[in-house]
Amino acid sequence: MVESRGSAVVEEMELVHPKTFLGKYIWSQDAKVIAIQYGLTATAIGLVALVLSILIRLQLGFPGTFSLIDPSSYLQYVTMHGMIMVVYLLTAFLLGAFGNYLIPLMVGARDMAFPFLNMLSYWFYLASVLILVASFFVPGGPSGGGWTLYPPQVISAGTPGAGGGIVLMLVSLVVFIAGFTMGGLNYVVTVLQARTRGMTLMRLPLTVWGIFMATALALLAFPALLVAVLMLLCDLLLGSSFFMPEMLNLGEPTGHEGGSPLLYQHLFWFFGHPEVYIVALPAFGIVSDVLACHARKNIFGYRMMVWALILIGVLSFVVWAHHMFVSGMNPYFGFLFATTTLVIAVPTAIKVYNWVLTLWRGNIRLTVPMLFAIGFLFTFVNGGLSGLFLGNVTVDVPLSDTYFVVGHFHMVMAVAPVLVIFAGLYHWYPKVSGRMFHQGMAKWHFWLTFLGTYLVYFPMHFMGFAGVPRRYYAYGESAFISESVITMNLVITLAALVVASAQLLFLFNMAWSLRHGEKADSNPWGATTLEWQTPHTPPRHGNFGDQLPVVYRWAYDYSVPGAAQDFLPQNLPPEAVSRAEGGEASS
Repeated sequence: MVESRGSAVVEEMELVHPKTFLGKYIWSQDAKVIAIQYGLTATAIGLVALVLSILIRLQLGFPGTFSLIDPSSYLQYVTMHGMIMVVYLLTAFLLGAFGNYLIPLMVGARDMAFPFLNMLSYWFYLASVLILVASFFVPGGPSGGGWTLYPPQVISAGTPGAGGGIVLMLVSLVVFIAGFTMGGLNYVVTVLQARTRGMTLMRLPLTVWGIFMATALALLAFPALLVAVLMLLCDLLLGSSFFMPEMLNLGEPTGHEGGSPLLYQHLFWFFGHPEVYIVALPAFGIVSDVLACHARKNIFGYRMMVWALILIGVLSFVVWAHHMFVSGMNPYFGFLFATTTLVIAVPTAIKVYNWVLTLWRGNIRLTVPMLFAIGFLFTFVNGGLSGLFLGNVTVDVPLSDTYFVVGHFHMVMAVAPVLVIFAGLYHWYPKVSGRMFHQGMAKWHFWLTFLGTYLVYFPMHFMGFAGVPRRYYAYGESAFISESVITMNLVITLAALVVASAQLLFLFNMAWSLRHGEKADSNPWGATTLEWQTPHTPPRHGNFGDQLPVVYRWAYDYSVPGAAQDFLPQNLPPEAVSRAEGGEASS
């Protein structure tokens, strides 16, 4: 008997079928087209952030060599690079691109629950990106107050971009949050209400669970950032004093009094730490599906993985102040947030153990998606271990604002999720494009990226122990900085240039394969989830043709004992399972 999700029949939804080029590719309400729009836009703004990071590294590796990198522009590059990568690339790609493409297909729906609202969410995102880019072209340039936008510095006279640049960044964030809210509500309603027959919550692929939980976090965390941004705009434009204390500017009072910069930090990090998991949870889901598929083995401890995702989401809201250990908080509060920081490592470690046990005795195929997924495992564990240092108050205080923080943050929040993005892109590229990518170029891309990023960020931990501060334009002849640090900066810069060049190889591979790649069949990896069972590749508008699929099993029936083939799709009825000689397949 087919297990339903509350009703015997899932009602068909009405779809708007476009008749023109603009309706099909520009103002599209098809979640798959919107996903590609998100992905292309996020990639474009991500390349801007990549160029900014190279400019930062050129100054650190070859101090004072390039005239276009002066102290003000250096701080602006640091600020814009951080904000773009965290919000406009990683959040938009993992939720906007992967979420839109995979959720309807994986839950067996025709489309998102609210297609028109979904379309609006992308255009709000695009508007936010254009507003952010416009800050490069206003007098004074973009904000240079740091990507965390701490007042009073970020809106005080003398800070680069303290006029039009910071206003445009804050307005861009308001528009981004509005657009995300539209998309996020779509994700939640689609997962809860638009699942096909038989697709119970405990049959959902972990990719959907990860995106679903990340969306729930974002819907609760982004309002804190929205409030902080609006209050900061009021301090800047209306002369209010939410965050701005009484202070002097060139000997003259600024007109502010009684504001609390610490209030801003609490609001920002109440968003900022869940943001780490808004990026991490979709990555956890994607890597789970990639590992299971390419190891030909069911995911170990599926229910444990689901509950770990939920627990991580809940705990992420009670650890924010570990970013504020140096703000002078009461030691008892320091102990509380240090403890919750260590507690959240428990469900995270459970996931790592389950991934390793999924690989244990699996029929591992070292495909390109699998290489990136395994690279993520190493990187995430390494980055997580360095996080244990920063979660301890007594160790965090001397390491705060050193390169140790830069190394840790990039390993966890940059390299690890980017490796998962590449794993997901290579894994689903045949379904999205109908073509296979070039294997040789893809493997070169992996090794240059994986090894190169370790050459970039691993030495930064040792620079942090040496006391090298971050965000400095130049160190000069400082007694506490050894000659080896200068040499290390040069090596890191050369490695960063190699990693950046490898991303151009990736872009060329994707574009070249779209036209010249080998034609892919509907399920080249032998995967079990519903997106691989569509009647057409790439899937057409409506996803599943005349009839929605019916789900009979969970998402990880790989190498089932007694079955003739090594995977059983979710929509394969028990009576259709062919059995190997002398064996009996379980369903």
